[in-house]
Amino acid sequence: MKESGKPVQKDADRTARLAEELRANLQRRKVQARSRRAGEADRRPEGIAAAPKSDAALHKKDEIG
Repeated sequence: MKESGKPVQKDADRTARLAEELRANLQRRKVQARSRRAGEADRRPEGIAAAPKSDAALHKKDEIG
């Protein structure tokens, strides 16, 4: 199957893609570590935003305590 060249190309593409993702992840982690050392908050545009607190959640907290 490797005689046609397609699987070899797929392996090379996958390796290159994974290497690029690894470099990008490393850069994000370096930025995060630097910001923590400097005492600044992390700036992360990607990811899931925190849900806003509803009035019901605030009142439930008062009922418990």
